[in-house]
Amino acid sequence: MDKSSTQEKSSPIVVGLDIGTTKICAIVGRRSKNGKIEVLGIGKAESAGVTRGVVSNIDKTVQGITQAVDVAGTQSNVEIRIVNVGIAGQHIKSLQHRGLITRKDLNSEIGRKDIDKLVEDMYNLVMPPGEEIIHVLPQEFTVDSEPGIKDPIGMAGVRLEANFHIISGQVTAIKNIVKCVTKAQLESQELILEPLASSESVLSEEEKEAGIVLVDIGGGTTDVAIFHEGIIRHTAVIPFGGNSVTEDIREGCSVMRNIAEQLKVRFGSALAEENKENEIVCVPGLRGREPKEISVKNLAFVIQARMEEIIEHVYYEIKSSGYEKKLIGGIVVTGGGAQLKHLTQLIEFVTGLDCRIGYPNEHLAKNETLPKNVYEDLQSPTYATGIGLLIKGIQKAEYNGLTQAAPAPAKVEKAKYTDDRKFGLLGKILESGKKFIKDDIKDEDYLK
Repeated sequence: MDKSSTQEKSSPIVVGLDIGTTKICAIVGRRSKNGKIEVLGIGKAESAGVTRGVVSNIDKTVQGITQAVDVAGTQSNVEIRIVNVGIAGQHIKSLQHRGLITRKDLNSEIGRKDIDKLVEDMYNLVMPPGEEIIHVLPQEFTVDSEPGIKDPIGMAGVRLEANFHIISGQVTAIKNIVKCVTKAQLESQELILEPLASSESVLSEEEKEAGIVLVDIGGGTTDVAIFHEGIIRHTAVIPFGGNSVTEDIREGCSVMRNIAEQLKVRFGSALAEENKENEIVCVPGLRGREPKEISVKNLAFVIQARMEEIIEHVYYEIKSSGYEKKLIGGIVVTGGGAQLKHLTQLIEFVTGLDCRIGYPNEHLAKNETLPKNVYEDLQSPTYATGIGLLIKGIQKAEYNGLTQAAPAPAKVEKAKYTDDRKFGLLGKILESGKKFIKDDIKDEDYLK
């Protein structure tokens, strides 16, 4: 086998597609030789068909996806066919469930088949009408009443139990995302919960072990994920984000929406007391009318009121998870909303937990072929979800040796899955999730 084919197999080219409320972003990349993520291309388009993380206009969303994928494909010189798509929205719910199997073959050790059986049982749970399971994430296993086992494969035992973190969403929301991707002439390799993706790009394994809360403030939603002892313990999606702040500024200061957004980005602050009384911003009037003067302190009061509400929602999720006293790592805030001035101070004031901003740059390898400004933009919290989707896709591709994109000139047939034994535990669980969703909608026209 030649070196080029070995390199391609060891570092497959993967695409992450973040269909957000404010932007649609496609990021193409692969794992570099030093284990970091090398971004080959990025495409961004305005998101006009998504409201609070949920598709509200199919055609506009398809248009945005196509535009973003075309730019990313041109920049990276690859033909994009398969994408890893993020899913969010206030319809996302999470629950804890316990599974149990009794093994009949006492002479053999616990194997992957036993764990697969437990996971498949979870996918068969009866959900409320209109809901569907997206992820089944094993937390801890118990073998013959011996609790706290993270990986039971190879052990001897009769009674195998497991705690599962199950994430579900609305069937219609899932179908609409898949439909948009399919209409854009792409195939969805994986539907990934966005806070799970963001956690891959901004949290370290040490932080997840210590106990930490990820807060991803996007345009339409704020995603929350709580980790402890390296295991995800709680997830939630709050239906407020940066756009809620912009709307409040629009109403509170009586300005146009685009002016409100500019005021938030350039002069906004999450703490009113950090701004001086005499700071004034002049906003142009409409069609020859007098310019409008806005106090920066008053602007901060409007922003602080909404941000406090969002943080209170986050704090409620932390308290209801039962892990409030176990979060040594505190809070990591990321997403576009994390760039708001004085936000970390406000979060620390409201919750009493340490807070830092999460940047995805520690996972990025420098790519000299990318324009310098593009590489610098990628290090912004805005791209935490997109890079996280890319990392998740690379992990999945490495499990099953799947190439998700090819050099542009080559018309390569879509790669198929390899032997299940190469998946690893996580790969198999994710594969089961994909199969479940596709089986459920195969009778529709969406996947044709």
